Amino acid sequence: MTSPAWELDRAAAAQALEVLKSAKNVCFPTHQNVDADGVSSALAMLKALRQLGGNGFVLISDGRFPRYLSFLPYSNEVVIYGKDELPDYDMLCMVDCSDQRRLGKFYTDDPERIDGDTPIVNIDHHVTNDRYGIVNIVEPRAAAAAEIATHILEVWGITFDLPLAQLLLAGIYGDTLGLRTDNTTARTIRTAADLVDVGADPARISDVLFRIKSASTVCLWSRALEGVSWQGSLLYTEVTRRLLADCNADASEAENLVNFLTGTEGSFLSAILYENESGWRVSMRTLTPNVDVAAIAA
Repeated sequence: MTSPAWELDRAAAAQALEVLKSAKNVCFPTHQNVDADGVSSALAMLKALRQLGGNGFVLISDGRFPRYLSFLPYSNEVVIYGKDELPDYDMLCMVDCSDQRRLGKFYTDDPERIDGDTPIVNIDHHVTNDRYGIVNIVEPRAAAAAEIATHILEVWGITFDLPLAQLLLAGIYGDTLGLRTDNTTARTIRTAADLVDVGADPARISDVLFRIKSASTVCLWSRALEGVSWQGSLLYTEVTRRLLADCNADASEAENLVNFLTGTEGSFLSAILYENESGWRVSMRTLTPNVDVAAIAA
């Protein structure tokens, strides 16, 4: 048998638990434009921390919780920034967040929330993460933050129940497109299988994340596809604020569109340009190994 693709730093995992339990209330802020991996991993970490006597809350940092993620266990407990009252907190646990400032309005409204002296535990799988926490568990060889979180909770001695397993499998499936991305390893698949053994439902997760679409999503995709353009081997389209309003959609409904475009013959790189209040952001994907999306986006 070959060795696992990566090994969790068990000492760091134990240290993270010690630090998190020392706080009165931990804030788990999600990255802006949160996806299944971001919110599922944060909710799973929070539930595990509560099992062990800690306390905290998950914060949707940019105030936008995608409607399609409402199927996740405990999703009704998230705090929506700008809508719900922000609880007091004395520690931050950033999960699936490569840049500690990539938090939308939660950061831009008061940068001292992140740049100040509040301690941060940093759990992530992005190669661009700069280890900004007092405890850093960063493993770029993991396919999803939820994959890392699963093994952290094993070190913590957590008993996995069905809701926890469903959260973690949803996170893994979300970032790997159902175990199909090139960073999906044998360990990723074994981790997913262990969660299915507990009761997680891969068919339900796949349906919600990749198959079921609202009327607003169909409107958004059809209009965005009409605007697809080529620039060399780059295939791209725009999602403007006007388009979102016309379709009664939110930007999260276009997230899987970039994956759809990536499968186009002749395209080395696909991109979606999103217009927001402060300007534009871009989401890029590639199936070409020698195209470094992280370097292009930097």
